[in-house]
Amino acid sequence: MTDGFTAAGYGSHAIGFGERPAVIVVDLQHGFTNPDFQMGRSAHVQRAVLNTAVLLKEARRLGIPVATCNVAWGSARDMGYWTVAPLYSGWFYGEPATVMDERIHAPGYDFHFTKSAPSMFFGTPLVTFLNKSRVDTVFVTGVATSGCVRATIVDSFSHGYRTMVPEECCGDMEEGPHRDNLRDVGRRYADVITLQESLEYFRRLPRPLPGPA
Repeated sequence: MTDGFTAAGYGSHAIGFGERPAVIVVDLQHGFTNPDFQMGRSAHVQRAVLNTAVLLKEARRLGIPVATCNVAWGSARDMGYWTVAPLYSGWFYGEPATVMDERIHAPGYDFHFTKSAPSMFFGTPLVTFLNKSRVDTVFVTGVATSGCVRATIVDSFSHGYRTMVPEECCGDMEEGPHRDNLRDVGRRYADVITLQESLEYFRRLPRPLPGPA
């Protein structure tokens, strides 16, 4: 049985890997990964943290660029009109919810910055970092699949990068929206792949990778 999207040709053309990957990590900070916080109690997100740590360990070992971000604001005055109530208390610069999860963050290796909007690309230095590293393939990981991860996938596509999404490395408050959104972006903008496929691709890359321009 085929659905209307399949019949119309959606998702029928794989993007495929390029030659120069980077891994980007969306919002794996304590506010989303630590159960002491209201938004940090999702077992599905914990799964993403553990799998992203595996992916990042291999990426760093092989010299693949890694960019991480957290989300935070100076005050309610510079926030968008979020409908997520917990964000209005404790998510300002330097507060505990904004600290990166130590399981995935390597300050001496990662290019790290703070964003204020859903997409990791919007109003940030990410494109400059990727372009200087001559990246053509972006692996998107992090939280939440239906929100900031999806927005980042769309912007990665819009900037012309081959966009790969290791399914096990993304998480959400519930598994249903995670799967619905990955199915949808996989019809249009990205290759949704496995962690194992990602690791195998990393290990096939020539060594060493050329340095940034």
